[in-house]
Amino acid sequence: MTTDPALLAEKIQAIDESVGQKDAPSANYNVAPTTTISSVVKRHSAHDDEATRRVRSMRWGLVPPWAKTAEDGGPDTKGPLLINARAEKVTTSPAFRNSAKNKRCLVPMDGWYEWRPNGETASGKKAPKTPFYMYGVDGEPLFMAGLWSTWRPKDAPKDAPPLLSCTIITTDAAGPLAEIHDRMPLSISERDWDRWLDPDAPIDEGLLRGHGDLDRIEIRQVSRLVNSIRNNGPELIEPAKPEPEQATLL
Repeated sequence: MTTDPALLAEKIQAIDESVGQKDAPSANYNVAPTTTISSVVKRHSAHDDEATRRVRSMRWGLVPPWAKTAEDGGPDTKGPLLINARAEKVTTSPAFRNSAKNKRCLVPMDGWYEWRPNGETASGKKAPKTPFYMYGVDGEPLFMAGLWSTWRPKDAPKDAPPLLSCTIITTDAAGPLAEIHDRMPLSISERDWDRWLDPDAPIDEGLLRGHGDLDRIEIRQVSRLVNSIRNNGPELIEPAKPEPEQATLL
């Protein structure tokens, strides 16, 4: 994601609530779990006013409100990082069902990476996976369905700011994307943003079964530089240069 939160808020007519945060997201070509990212929510300022869109900074990897407090005062994350939530289970999973009721968000991204298995080499070893970049062909961000949550350390003051965190919902891959991987982020098209975000309405399960902006998504093979989180720059999304073919057994 490379769009500045303030510019993102302007483009989608939202309030930028990341202003002044020391960990506000910056351009990032290789986002890792637990990184702070931008998200879009819709909330009320007061009980009787109209809910408005807001851009908020959140930790990628949902921390449920009931997560224990670690010795360092942060959340205990010894279990699996909840970076993804399966669309088929968000309304029933104990980790996600409360957020699915009224804490739904959008996670904007320029695109995402996925790796395609390549069978085995002639020597019987697994061939290196090939990375691909899926992106919006029109150059505009994609908005993926997500869930968010608030967490506070045990015995924290009531006025202490909570940790905001989110997860990205995934669904069965469709079209050419299914040739790369069997899962993909669940995209939400602009016409459905407010329906998905509405904090006063139950989740629209029809959106959980859709593929939103599938027709906007194109696929590009990219360099294996993306395999290392130490690499972070625009070269990661450039088309891969041809590599010598390796003998494989499919």
